[in-house]
Amino acid sequence: MNRSLISLPNGLTFLRFLGIPLFIYLTLVLQADGWAITVLAIGGATDYFDGKLARAWGQESRFGEIADPAIDRLYILAILIVFAVREITPLWLIAVLIARDLILGTLTLIMKRRNLGLLHVSFLGKAATFNLMYAFPFLLLAHMDNALGSLAFVLGWSFAIWGVALYISTGISYSRRAILRIRGGHVSNT
Repeated sequence: MNRSLISLPNGLTFLRFLGIPLFIYLTLVLQADGWAITVLAIGGATDYFDGKLARAWGQESRFGEIADPAIDRLYILAILIVFAVREITPLWLIAVLIARDLILGTLTLIMKRRNLGLLHVSFLGKAATFNLMYAFPFLLLAHMDNALGSLAFVLGWSFAIWGVALYISTGISYSRRAILRIRGGHVSNT
């Protein structure tokens, strides 16, 4: 694993992080939903390319390993807060997603305190985040009162339903692995 902090993949990760406050500003202050959707699209692209480039160029780093999933969670939290304030999605959906991340965050802190390492993100975990990150721009776009808004509503909720199902499923799986590791049982990271 490359130990250099300065690399294009890490730069893309940092760029994605900078998109979080920009997204909040665009949606809550300016209500410039088109620009906010653009920020989400760029965030999604950088999320894909930072890991792809890091692996292809041998520039994987501890920073990227920790920052990438943390920034994913921060993006999702920021979007959920914005969606709650703007009443874009029902509160139960927001509560379920936040509860999952709080539980996993707590388990991760316990594992870190006990020097048990981190759980690796599974393919289904990445698929859950991918579906949610696709759902959110469509759900924001769905508030347009025209045919595009109607299509965005269908696409947004299609991605959201799959994303939430996978998010809960992987949350249960990650929690079980974390609890086993905390209790001293051997568990694989796959």
